[in-house]
Parts: sequence; C-alpha cells; structure tokens
Amino acid sequence: MAKKTAAKKTAKKSAAKKADSKPIKAPSLANAQASAIIGDVENLMEMMVTHDVTEIDIEDGPRKIILKRGCFIAPQAVTHSAAPLAVQQPPATAAPAAAAAPAAAAAPPAEDKSNLIEITSPMVGTFYAAPSPDSDPFVTTGASVTDNTVVCILEAMKVMNEIKAECSGTIVEICVKNAEPVEFGQVIFRVKPL
Repeated sequence: MAKKTAAKKTAKKSAAKKADSKPIKAPSLANAQASAIIGDVENLMEMMVTHDVTEIDIEDGPRKIILKRGCFIAPQAVTHSAAPLAVQQPPATAAPAAAAAPAAAAAPPAEDKSNLIEITSPMVGTFYAAPSPDSDPFVTTGASVTDNTVVCILEAMKVMNEIKAECSGTIVEICVKNAEPVEFGQVIFRVKPL
C-alpha cells in the first residue's frame, strides 16, 4: 500500500511538472501590431487636437495612415446660409491727418458688401468650378442664379457634392480658385440679390 501511495505521489509530481512546462499562450503578433497601430492613431489624434491640425497623411513602409478632422455633412443635409455673416474688423488706429490724406486719395473706395448674400462651404473639401477639367464653369461673375442652380462641386473624401446657390441673384464675386481647398463656412461666392 505504501508503494501505491508513493507511486500516486510520483505520478502527481510528474503531471505537475508537465503542466508547469506547457508553453504560456502569448497574444498573437497580429493583435500586438493592431494594438500598436491603435496607440499610434490615438496619439496622432491627440496631437491634431492639441495643435489644431486638420489633416495628417503618414506613410511608414507598408503602413499608411490618413487622418482628417472637421465637420462632414452628407450631401442631402447640405444647407447654405442666406444671411450675410458678420465680419469683425480690427480696431482702427489713429494716424496723423497729413499722412491719412494721401493714403485716402490713393485707395479706391471700399465696396459695400453688406447687401450681398454669401454662399458658404458646407464642408471641408476641394472646390471645383466645373464638372470636369475640359468643361465650362458652372457659373461666372455676372451669371444669374436661382435656388436650384448648381454653382460648384465640393469634393470631400472622394465624393463629389454638387452645391446649389439656394438663393436668387447675380454672382458678383467668386472667392475661391478652381481646385483650391476650402474650409467649413468659408465664403465661396457672393451674390447680389434680385
């Protein structure tokens, strides 16, 4: 009986040794790489907010990370502000009367834009004045527009969004050049109402 007990103890010890010698299953390499990438992206997002950066495009060997901040509005929900936006002017500084007189004579009178309707960009994107590079522009200075007149295309995230005037009048100023990036709320056209 003593031999049977000793044999059982020996069997238990060898089983315990085998259990101890089993390799510990480590997280897979793919999971570790994914965690590292997520950590990198989180750090980049924090830096973008801290430094007020709107877009980052990084390539590191086979990895490519593109991050963009900003407001994206779906094309169905696009609206334009028909009311002119108030522009804050810097405070005027006092200047000697003698120096101000020649400057006033040389400068043309400032155009009053308070009666104009501003068509603003509803999203961050790239402004295109025409449907294709070899086409005529949608509108030019002096063109009449109505609520449903397409005035440009804004490309955002490889989606071409047709922008309508949503007001009636005459285009008096095109504030952006073709293929130029625009920000949300940036004035792209000024329209003299009918």
